[in-house]
Amino acid sequence: MSKLLIIGASVLQLPAIKKAKELGHVVAVADYNPSAIGIPYADRYYNASTIDVEAICDVAKDFRPDGIMTLATDMPMRSIAAATTLLGLPGISMDTAVKTTDKWEMIKAFKEHDVESPWFYIIERENDWDFVRKRITSPCVLKPTDNAGSRGVILVETVQKLDEAYQYSKSQSRGGKVIVEEYMRGNEVSVEVIVYKGKVHILAITDKLTTGAPYFVEMGHSQPSRLPEKDLLKIRDLTSRAIKAVGIENGPAHVEVMQTKQGPKMIELGARMGGDCITTHLVPLSTGIDMVKATIDIALGIEPDIIPKFSKGSAIRFFKVPCGVIESIEGVESSRKTEGIKEIILNKKVGDMVSEIHSSLDRVGFVIAQGKDVSEAISRCEINGVTINVR
Repeated sequence: MSKLLIIGASVLQLPAIKKAKELGHVVAVADYNPSAIGIPYADRYYNASTIDVEAICDVAKDFRPDGIMTLATDMPMRSIAAATTLLGLPGISMDTAVKTTDKWEMIKAFKEHDVESPWFYIIERENDWDFVRKRITSPCVLKPTDNAGSRGVILVETVQKLDEAYQYSKSQSRGGKVIVEEYMRGNEVSVEVIVYKGKVHILAITDKLTTGAPYFVEMGHSQPSRLPEKDLLKIRDLTSRAIKAVGIENGPAHVEVMQTKQGPKMIELGARMGGDCITTHLVPLSTGIDMVKATIDIALGIEPDIIPKFSKGSAIRFFKVPCGVIESIEGVESSRKTEGIKEIILNKKVGDMVSEIHSSLDRVGFVIAQGKDVSEAISRCEINGVTINVR
């Protein structure tokens, strides 16, 4: 029996908390929210912010875990790196934590290691913006250096919209820094990875569906990717080089790539499992690999089992709902009984307002399905019988 400290106790970390308990580990969680959904499932709770490095180190010194981890979020990575370094536990270095949570440091690492990525400018202060705006061309993408979930990401198609877009991105940046980068056209994929003792293991490549311009919020994912094998080979190579550029030696990675006419280019990566149920649900449904268990094992210094058990298709689709007030929701229970449907989750209820989707927080809910191949999985998602009526 090992002691595991999980940083965060939200719905994102819940699969890890449950899995660790299922494996017989003693689990402590740290979260600033005393009502976080995962707390009742843990053996011990610490009231500490996941991004407070000093507080998380104090928690680690008190609990003395055998491993420290989180799931599907970048925010605690610096705290985790500091705590694992302090206790001599498996994990990433603080240098790697910075490079995988600050988009400026990340893209600089890519450029230094000749990893294909878009051109970029960093805006740290208003004077920088005055200088840069005269030198960039549209279309381009603006994004905060330190946020996630598509928050603050916006496409600018005309120079007249640059100032408005800059203020929007800056408002979503905790440190006030914004990146302006090349707008890449093509097919976006994510690559789900486990790194163990420096060796990069690619478990799955995920096709993505987004809202498109201007906010690029993800509305669907499916595995395995339907891109040609020649493109997938290049994506795998780019992924491995990007991971080495930021220094990930042990743990999961979620790598986002754009397959352009010029070949694959990096968007960004995280030293953690992917969100949106990609790694907690889609990877096991398409490969049989339990990526949550693998991540727990690596945190505890145990060699992970990452051998595929089968090859199937899996998909998630987020509900497309018009703006308005939800009047009724129908067909949820009957749809859950449909062959291949594995999960239906609603984030809103009758009476709630549905707004335009600017970030992942605005999505209403989703359906997850499995099929004999990816086409069948997608089809099962799209023909589900859930109806959400608004007025």
